[in-house]
Amino acid sequence: MQIENFKIFADLVETKSFSKSAKLNNITQSAVSQQARAMERHFKALLVDRSQKQFHLTREGQRVYESAKDVLHAYETLLSELQEMKKVVSGTIRISTIYSIGLHELPPYIKKFLHDFPSVNVRVEYRRSNLVYEDILHNCVDFGLVAFPAKVRQIENIPFRNDYLIVICHPQHPLAKRGEVTVPELAGQKFIGFDPDIPTRKAVDQIFRDNKLDIETVMEFDNIETVKRAVEIDHGIAIVPQATVLQEAKQGTLAVLKLKGGEFTRPLAILHRKGRVLTPAMKKFIDTLELDLPDVHP
Repeated sequence: MQIENFKIFADLVETKSFSKSAKLNNITQSAVSQQARAMERHFKALLVDRSQKQFHLTREGQRVYESAKDVLHAYETLLSELQEMKKVVSGTIRISTIYSIGLHELPPYIKKFLHDFPSVNVRVEYRRSNLVYEDILHNCVDFGLVAFPAKVRQIENIPFRNDYLIVICHPQHPLAKRGEVTVPELAGQKFIGFDPDIPTRKAVDQIFRDNKLDIETVMEFDNIETVKRAVEIDHGIAIVPQATVLQEAKQGTLAVLKLKGGEFTRPLAILHRKGRVLTPAMKKFIDTLELDLPDVHP
């Protein structure tokens, strides 16, 4: 029985999917099924209850899974300790992040990290916020980066930085020359927003509720880039993270207004699964994200 067998089986249990486990381990779905059956032959016990429509472990399967996690944790700890003894910082770091962070907040940190540790590869996937949490829970990635982090029992979250929420509008909009505005002064405006399930949209909705303001949402999008494009063609105004519009503000394609009357911030966080063994490269990556780099601030 090899480490890879335990890894594939653990991924199968955690994703409850033969296809997802196959993708995580770069093998076919058939190979995952064969691995599971090979483990059943090895342990002379039924591990997966195939009479159920949904994925379900037998009692023996649950016990094997628990031991597999112990074996994998010990193995990962050993590899990490050996790398630290050799002072080696290498490997691949997999990140799942929402568009606004991945496109506008993360690049200078990755640039510095790769400059300092050229033997490390960094892979970034852009996902909706809820899928970032799934990726962490299923061990599909090493880190997740989200806004307004939710408390999840199996996930550790480390504060990354705070961004300010600001108002954007077309440069010829009546509000454009004001420079700053209060929330009540936005009454009667047409709003372009994120989809209702996106955390930043929920925070913006809460700002409106706190100010007893009914707003007219004329468009909803799932990412910051389409929100900005809609504002650029003067379909409405929007409240967005400040770091996401630095380029447009500089080029003059969007007008930016500060929100007065409160501390309207968007907290960002680094996520990883609790109990996860952090390699030297992962620890250095967290250290880099905790730096206050001047080129990510307005």
